Amino acid sequence: MPRPIRIEYQDAFYHVMNRGRGQQTLFHSKNYYHAFIETLSEASERFGLVVHGYCLMGNHYHLLLQTPHANLGRIMRHINGVFTQRYNRLKQTDGPLFRGRYKAIVVEKDAYLLQLSRYIHRNPIETKQPLVKNLEQYPWSSYPDYINKTRAPQWLHRETLYGMLGQRQKYLGYQSFVAQGNGEDINDFYNRTNIASVMGRREFITWLKDEIIPELDDSVVANRVLSLSLTMKQITQLVAVYYKLDVNKLTGVVKGPNKGLLARKIAMYLCQQLGDHLLQDIMIHFGLSNTGSVSFITTQIRQLCKNDSSFDKQIHKVKNYIIKQAT
Repeated sequence: MPRPIRIEYQDAFYHVMNRGRGQQTLFHSKNYYHAFIETLSEASERFGLVVHGYCLMGNHYHLLLQTPHANLGRIMRHINGVFTQRYNRLKQTDGPLFRGRYKAIVVEKDAYLLQLSRYIHRNPIETKQPLVKNLEQYPWSSYPDYINKTRAPQWLHRETLYGMLGQRQKYLGYQSFVAQGNGEDINDFYNRTNIASVMGRREFITWLKDEIIPELDDSVVANRVLSLSLTMKQITQLVAVYYKLDVNKLTGVVKGPNKGLLARKIAMYLCQQLGDHLLQDIMIHFGLSNTGSVSFITTQIRQLCKNDSSFDKQIHKVKNYIIKQAT
């Protein structure tokens, strides 16, 4: 039986879930929780992901996401793949971690987003044996951030839900809303044997069927995200042209005074950032001996972008140049 089609479009909202294989634990200690949250933060930065909420629950997770660039598949490949790598390093094991494909429910924003955030945040006390007495005591969800009990990370976007709630005292207002408990419609939706792939009113579902799903081709919108089709060769050649350099200076291991050529590092970074290529493949393409070198270089460029606004603008110019030339 063919897999169900993934519905991806610009600014779609999703409730994303996944579990460990055979109900195995995903989060054994705070180091595992931190590893997942770090991975979520990276996905927000790299792929333009908007994170509206999350809850990590021992052997599974819940995410409330928005994708301005219609790239959920690419985002989840990063989150599940990178977290699996980090889990295996922490646990000193190997092999797959999750039971299979993640479950992604498309959510109608105006009708259900606020209720869904409450459902996700109430998970720690909706279990047969509640994990905490008070939700604000549970540290592995975005709920404490929403009620201002902890300092929210920059990548957590809270204003959409605050705006929908419409309370002057947004922290107390959201706390009161969550304390009211889940509505019957939300409970009915998730208590079904086969959970639907869309949470929305009839008009919303009709719009998806008529306007969005017919547009999906066999690649399921892969070609609508340019970066998925960019090869490392294309990216490297265009970086070389932008900086007026011989492409061999970027792909060859440079020794002497030009060692660590910045354009070479930028090319590696963009192969990961724009092309979503694996560290192993980037290592081979640039003639390096281990993936750790690639990881160090891409992290270095990412930190420069974060700390130096002029450098960040330069990187955006290179990106825009590559995209313009590639199209």
